[in-house]
Amino acid sequence: MEIKALRYFTAVAETLHFGEAAMRLHIAQPVLSQTIARLEKELGTTLLNRTTRKVELTDAGAYLNREARRVLADVDSMFAGVRNIAGGSAGIIRIGFTGTTGFAQLARIKQAVGEALPNITLEVHTDLLTPAQLERIRNGQLDMGILRGHTSDPELETYPLGTEKLVAAMPEGHRLASVEGELALKEFEEEHFIAFGDPRSNVNARAAASCHAAGFTPHIAHTAPGTAGLLALVAAGAGVAFIPESVQALRPQGVVFKSVPETLPTDLALVTRAGASSPVVKHVIEALVDNDVVSADADNPDRPNNKQIPVTQA
Repeated sequence: MEIKALRYFTAVAETLHFGEAAMRLHIAQPVLSQTIARLEKELGTTLLNRTTRKVELTDAGAYLNREARRVLADVDSMFAGVRNIAGGSAGIIRIGFTGTTGFAQLARIKQAVGEALPNITLEVHTDLLTPAQLERIRNGQLDMGILRGHTSDPELETYPLGTEKLVAAMPEGHRLASVEGELALKEFEEEHFIAFGDPRSNVNARAAASCHAAGFTPHIAHTAPGTAGLLALVAAGAGVAFIPESVQALRPQGVVFKSVPETLPTDLALVTRAGASSPVVKHVIEALVDNDVVSADADNPDRPNNKQIPVTQA
């Protein structure tokens, strides 16, 4: 049974007149009559009672008319959905977030995409460190990611998103926890530090660079695979850590956060595959640029006159 046959049948069922239905369908009446006859033969029953004066639906024809309209509505919706996806105005975007960037960035991204592209759904993957995100973007498991730092990988494009300050996390009862106001980096020279376990961590690199600028090398006493483990170690009194200020939104028990203005901020960026063929990805990026969520120009090493930014991937 062809979709075209159902469309022809519903047109006749609505008008109860072969001539009017043929005109509406822009086909010759004999073609319409032959199509309906083949449909009845295929189903093995009469769908329309025809006389020289009128056309009437049989019980089987009335049932088929109801079901055919439902099926055709679903088919039309399917075709429209395919066209929207092909055109980039509908679909699913798989987006990753590193650490706690979701707290600060997800709402802005969702609002921008929701207003410009209401038929696009965000499939959110949270608490993915940058190396894991980059790997998933390269192999197609993620369409884009919000991560720290930039990458010079020619397979990827980086859209600057802003920066985030580092703050000091320490256990309650720490000697610096009760100090009023901001702290100086030098105050941490003798401290034991807790860092992220991945050696490529951008947060680790910025924290270490901050300490080096203050004239000392941080002593890394413990490492943790992610933010939750790091905060647990801090709360347990295993050491202190310099971490992005968005972590404060977690309000972890037993941890005190203090501002340290001398720390170097981390760069935030949206990363996607270079030359992404998906129109959905292109439209999402356009929406984020139009709403000033990301910078308009990607840091793409293959583009002329575009500055290269060497970065530790993390």
